[in-house]
Amino acid sequence: MTYTLSLDRRVRLAEVESAAAAAAPVTVDDAVRTRVQRSRRTLEKFVADERVIYGVNTSMGGFVNWLIPVTLARPLQENLLNAVATNVGNHLDDATVRAIMMSRIVSLARGNSAISLANLDKLIAVLNAGIVPCVPEKGSLGTSGDLGPLAAIALVCIGQWRARFDGEVLPGAEALRRAGIEPMELSFKEGLALINGTSGMVGLGCLTVERARRLLQSYLLVSALSVEALGGKLKPFDPRVHRLKPHAGQQVVAEFLWKTLADSRLAVDELDTEHLLSHEMGEHAKAGSQSIEDAYSVRCTPQILGPVVDSIADVQRVVEDELNSSNDNPLVDPDEAEVFHNGHFHGQYVSMAMDHLVIALTTLMNLSNRRIDRFLDPSNSNGLPAFLCREDPGLRLGLMGGQFMTASLTAETRATAMPMSIQSLSSTADFQDIVSFGFVAARRARDVLDNVAHVVAFELLCACQAADIRGPEGLSAATRRLYEQTREVVPYLDRDVTITDYVETLARRLVAQPGLG
Repeated sequence: MTYTLSLDRRVRLAEVESAAAAAAPVTVDDAVRTRVQRSRRTLEKFVADERVIYGVNTSMGGFVNWLIPVTLARPLQENLLNAVATNVGNHLDDATVRAIMMSRIVSLARGNSAISLANLDKLIAVLNAGIVPCVPEKGSLGTSGDLGPLAAIALVCIGQWRARFDGEVLPGAEALRRAGIEPMELSFKEGLALINGTSGMVGLGCLTVERARRLLQSYLLVSALSVEALGGKLKPFDPRVHRLKPHAGQQVVAEFLWKTLADSRLAVDELDTEHLLSHEMGEHAKAGSQSIEDAYSVRCTPQILGPVVDSIADVQRVVEDELNSSNDNPLVDPDEAEVFHNGHFHGQYVSMAMDHLVIALTTLMNLSNRRIDRFLDPSNSNGLPAFLCREDPGLRLGLMGGQFMTASLTAETRATAMPMSIQSLSSTADFQDIVSFGFVAARRARDVLDNVAHVVAFELLCACQAADIRGPEGLSAATRRLYEQTREVVPYLDRDVTITDYVETLARRLVAQPGLG
């Protein structure tokens, strides 16, 4: 499959993820090529007219007040790439780098960045050839764009730095040579066009948002299974009561649970509980054999997951808007025949969206953490054995140890939930005096998602163990499929075994396909 970029079609996050994962070739249509050329010609006319334009005949950043003749364009642009390629730490994986490269191509293909068509074609060729620049993951301010991550990519395109190609780490020049690609020759503004944008945080954000969206879809089904396995009541999910509180996400979750559990024989009919308690009523106050209401982690599922549904939808919209934007400075609009000095490289939108994603995922994790505790505590599980250990309790510890892991991940995640988007620090002689840290926020959202997936995986493991104890034949048709898919990976545990591999396998599957596929 080839992904063809055009001016009249919005690129979706899922397309970036798919192209990055499958290494599918990317191309641009004729309309894009024409507009890119028009933008470049417009800038060339401005240069001929001796207009003063940032990054064209001026220096950049803290040297913005220095005037540079266009005869020095190439060394200026190459110096820019080398000077800002200061990221450190572990290298990003291949899919993430490819997603970042595609995001930059999508932005440049809007035809407002004045890059030459020849160099845009070379960037696309590097991506399509399978060359993956080595991009250290730490060090981007996310304002003036993701300079460090994007510079690592751009350096490879001019034959410098390092890249992975055909299973080897090679000098950038050698990777290009083996792929049959001539290095870029940068003219005025072109190094700036390659790095002065939000494509780092957008590429990483695309992958994280798509995985988070699938985890949420999976978790709705896990939630239905947990309601059954905990002997929860169905009536709190009746859509009629949720129409009285018109939050869209809440209504979506309630309706999903109501319909999914309609054929369940494990979910409790509240009227049956009411009749039982009515017969237990006497002349004196006394404890009933059951409660008329479930704990919040069961009953309030729509009110807790509803905001998560709405938040992830909002985050997806923001990241997709940024993906489909021209986000560098300056921009050269060929329709207006004008150059605009601007701040489109600022990543505040994406940074705040990634912070919101972290809050949403941490909320989901809090819910999962509390349900896990109910599964393992016999005083709160409506008749399940302690630690879901039916056989040889005491001699065995059952699933006790799994809660150590989930409590640890939950605490760690909460401790990292302070927003990055408000952590601005001035730099560059106070020229970049308020910055977004959008790439850091995106990287942290990726790590939080990984933690949350493991906690949810353990909840699913507990729910299936509990369903076996209660009798899986009572599950609804939809949750029975989830139970059976889980049992393909994790057996019923009637002996104590190391569960790490089980949890990690389930976690990977939960973010790969909704409901484990």
